[in-house]
Order: sequence, then structure tokens, then C-alpha cells
Amino acid sequence: MVKEGKEKKYNTVINEIFKQKYKLGVTEFEFTRAELEAIGDRLGLEPKNLGDVIYSFRFRKPLPKDITDTEPQGLQWIVELAGRAIYRFRLERINRIVPSNNLLQIKIPDSTPEIIARYSSGDEQALLTKIRYNRLIDIFLGITAYSLQNHLRTTVEGVGQIEIDELYVGLNRNGSQFIIPIQAKSGNDQISIVQTKQDIAYCTAKYPELVCRTISAQFMNNNLIALFELTLNEGEVKVVQEKHYKLVLANEVSQADLEQYKNFE
Repeated sequence: MVKEGKEKKYNTVINEIFKQKYKLGVTEFEFTRAELEAIGDRLGLEPKNLGDVIYSFRFRKPLPKDITDTEPQGLQWIVELAGRAIYRFRLERINRIVPSNNLLQIKIPDSTPEIIARYSSGDEQALLTKIRYNRLIDIFLGITAYSLQNHLRTTVEGVGQIEIDELYVGLNRNGSQFIIPIQAKSGNDQISIVQTKQDIAYCTAKYPELVCRTISAQFMNNNLIALFELTLNEGEVKVVQEKHYKLVLANEVSQADLEQYKNFE
């Protein structure tokens, strides 16, 4: 009941700000944190939860039906940062990045320490941990990669404050160097194209000398991980490649599996 009450308040806040700003035919508009606070005060919502309202609708949950009913065919509303304490509703072409149901599951001997696996919670941090211990970024991209920082909170000019789940650096056999932002999702959370764009904007501005390769990861179940390499093409997020890795015991990788994998070389 507590969760339902919070979700109802979140929906009310975002619906109210949308109704105040939206006009038929408008494709984008901005609103401020102060405007959110005014609505939150009326609903008795604690100020510390206002940031979570925006975060939830940007990365975790769909917008309320009252808002999505105004979407023209083929377009969807997204909420993005537009500066410090400023946000923007904008219509964008529908582009949902979800794991394919018919992709081969590549078996990888699980190198996650047993004590880590035992106490793993199955959330985004658990996903990042399994990716790190099993060197899945190296395997997926065919380079050597190292975790530089996780939960990086920073700002991007013209965007505002962002958070990158984890940041890697890497290099290939020719000496080229890479900056690799990772976005991690678990459960019913969907990969966010808004977050992808922000990650690319930060890496391009902060590390212009490095090649940016953007990765999104999603738990399909506790030991099945979908990895996507994403890029921006004409302003839209596109999938460069997608692989599914299944973490198994070493003896679960059969000779038949190995023979099959030879065909991909």
C-alpha cells in the first residue's frame, strides 16, 4: 500500500506539470524543479523525493496514460535534463532497446566468486559486478578494458547533472584507446535512450581524444546477460551489436558448444 501511494503521488506530480505546460501541437517544453516543488507541497510529498519523481519517469517506469495518450503515432514523450534544476518534455521517435528473443546464448564459464554470487541481490550493482568479474566488456568488444569508476555523478554543459553507472577505459591490439560508459538495467527496467545520449555527451566532451563505445547491459535472468553496443546516428540511438552471455559452470560448456562457436570466428 505504501508503494502504491508513492506511485500515485508520482503520477499525480508528473501529470500536473504536464497539464500546466502542454498545448496541442507542442513537441517540447521545459519546467523547473521549483514548479515541481509547488505541486509536491500540495500533495505532501517530501522535497527529497522530487528528484526521484523525475528519475523514475526518465529511467524506470512509463509515463502515465494521460500523458502517453497525447503522443502522435510513432512518437513518444521523453523527459530529459535541460540545465541545472531544469527539465524538458520532448517528443521523440519511438526507439525501445529490448533484448531479442531469438539470439544465441553464448555460454561463459562463470568467474564470479561464490561468496559474491551468494550475497548478490540481482540489482544493477550485481549486474555490473558480474560483468566485471567475467570480463564481459573485453569479450564483447574484443579489447582489453578496465573499470575506471562507478556511480559517476557529474555535469554536462547544456544538460545538467547526470549519473553514469560505470565507466571503463580500454585499448586494442593496435594501441587505440577507448572510453566506455556502461548503463545497467535489471528487472522490468528498460534501457534508456536518454541515458545513452547523456553518457555519449559526457564522454565526448570529457575525453575527446578517446573513442567512445557505449554499452547497455540488462539482466534477462540472474545468469543471462544481454549486452548492447549503442551509438548515435543522425540524433537517434542505434544498436551496433547485441550479444547474450549465459554464465555457467565450466563443465556446462560442451564440446558441441565449442564446435558451434568456431563458426563465429
